[in-house]
Amino acid sequence: RKLRVDTKQQQPGPPAWPVFGNIFDLGAIPHQTLYKLKEKYGPVIWLKLGYTNTLVIQSAETAAGLFKNHDLAFSDRKVLLVFTAHNYYQGSLALAHDKLITKQIDQTAVLRQKCIDDMIRYIEEDVAEAQAQGESGEIKGAHYLFLMTFNLIGNLVLSRDLVNPRSKDGHKFYDAMNNVMKRAGTRNVAEFLTFLKWLDPQGIMRNMVQDMRQTMRIVEKFVKERTEEWKSGRKKTNDFLDALLEHEGDEKDGPDEMSFGGSETTSTAMEWAMTELLRNPMVEESDIDQLPYLQPVVKETLRLHPVIPLLLPQNTLEDTNFMGHLIPKDTQVFAKA
Repeated sequence: RKLRVDTKQQQPGPPAWPVFGNIFDLGAIPHQTLYKLKEKYGPVIWLKLGYTNTLVIQSAETAAGLFKNHDLAFSDRKVLLVFTAHNYYQGSLALAHDKLITKQIDQTAVLRQKCIDDMIRYIEEDVAEAQAQGESGEIKGAHYLFLMTFNLIGNLVLSRDLVNPRSKDGHKFYDAMNNVMKRAGTRNVAEFLTFLKWLDPQGIMRNMVQDMRQTMRIVEKFVKERTEEWKSGRKKTNDFLDALLEHEGDEKDGPDEMSFGGSETTSTAMEWAMTELLRNPMVEESDIDQLPYLQPVVKETLRLHPVIPLLLPQNTLEDTNFMGHLIPKDTQVFAKA
């Protein structure tokens, strides 16, 4: 017999408005608002976002207890509407129930250095070219950082550079990925008020479909090239794409997701780190070889500018008792990064 939902048993949290719930309580920067709510309600907060039951975990100890002792009940994923564009979630490693186990690649130092050297060379060449034409030589650092990390992932996954900073595909992919991440992080009212899904009042899904199509078109080109090489008898490189193709036959979403999770998040964190170092130039260039400040810089960057403040939401598969409170089935669970 199923447990009845008793609000007296649920986790503490702010009172909710009818229909809208706590949507308006989150403010412009939700993860900072949640941190403030932690002082009043504790590390586990219950929210009602429209029609969606939501549990927010804000301490490492509580998160460990939840995922260690209730891992099966909380093992499902809550798929955001934006990730249903082009059925992306169906082939996603992060959103899937079953994870594809792949061989871990440890020796990446040579590849990392190659991609960094290429980025520096591109920057120097582009600055020199711009100055020769009488321009200031200013560059958009975020663009180069993104393509550097994207090509690093490309070397690990596909054994090749994927885009050239000067190519049209490089600029299109960079712009499309920026838009995809922006829309994925935008609060979508149709996510919580489900009767608005068909209307898409903010236009998030319409724009996401266009941007996702752009990124998938570029990634599909790499997959098509590899399958044609297989048909021509080329020897396998046994990289990540070969493993995916052997596992799924014609896999497109794996490489696309690697670019999502591996490139955009990494380059964004690096961009913020460089921004903070420029704003606070206390580290001399001569210190870089010894790297005494590396760990503090990384930690402070992620503290000030978390790329994904709230991890991808889990979803409860069944009514669950957690810390003496009832968590109903189909509750989305956020853990702060």
